Amino acid sequence: MTKFKCTAWLLFTMLLLFTLTSCAVVTSDSSVPATGPNAAAPTDQPEKNKTFGIIYPMTYPTYEMITMDAAQASEKHHVTLNVNAPDEANTEQQIRILENMIKQRVDGIAISPVDAAALTPVIDKAIAAGIPVLTFESDAPSSKRTAYIGADNYRTGQQFAITTSRLLHNQGMILVESGLQEMHGLQQRLNGFIDYIRNETAIEVLEVKYNQGNEARAAADIEAMINAHPHFNAVVGLDFVSVSASVLVWKAKGLNRHLIALGDTSISNKGLTNGQLSAVISQNERKWGAEIIETLLRSSDRLDVEKFMDTGITEINQNNVSHE
Repeated sequence: MTKFKCTAWLLFTMLLLFTLTSCAVVTSDSSVPATGPNAAAPTDQPEKNKTFGIIYPMTYPTYEMITMDAAQASEKHHVTLNVNAPDEANTEQQIRILENMIKQRVDGIAISPVDAAALTPVIDKAIAAGIPVLTFESDAPSSKRTAYIGADNYRTGQQFAITTSRLLHNQGMILVESGLQEMHGLQQRLNGFIDYIRNETAIEVLEVKYNQGNEARAAADIEAMINAHPHFNAVVGLDFVSVSASVLVWKAKGLNRHLIALGDTSISNKGLTNGQLSAVISQNERKWGAEIIETLLRSSDRLDVEKFMDTGITEINQNNVSHE
């Protein structure tokens, strides 16, 4: 073989080896992202943790229960909760709290408005700033809120009346204690109750009082009505605050009359177990906390949510009470 041919053959052999080496498959390299249908999502840019605000009408044990449920749901999704409420029901304080959350640029807000008309412009301001707002327990129907979570309050009032009528065999005299006179949901609840009692029963409503979210005032209201109408057959409490107040009055006076209250809570369950309460009408409040977080997560991601998320109405009595 000539010297030229040897040199050419050597160059060809080297070129072939280089080509085979450069086409080798990389089997493991942490710096190369995986591809294909089973590839894991990139982890170098974690999703931003969100902050949600919850605003209650006031501080009260029922709302503490809702906060606990919301906190459990938040932990699963790495959500930070900013929970606030006036010490006592106060529209101006709720407005200031809501305004502050808007300034903080939280990712979503849930509020149970004391006064729907007064809160509507501030709710709309949050929506305009790109912050989804949910109402719960009591709605602000004229606002641009994203959704309402809770039960139909007019139907809740009707259920109170149906239960009361059954316990009293469709006759007798009753006293009614409600909460915030300006709260939209409580107005609906009282209207549903009164309409059914007047149109469907022979029961007489002797008196209606409003405690304005104050437990001491609720107890004083109930005592005053009992003293003014000693021949009453039942007391109906349409708001959360009336539950603990009425149970205390029943214990103090040793009353053996019907007492119907609102809310599936440890207070109402104990009252049922001990015989102070005859029945409790629940809007399934134990669902609210998780529902608030899940709905805020969807709406803050700009996903569609139902405008009315109905948690339903349940009657609880001695036969189905949960012994906590």
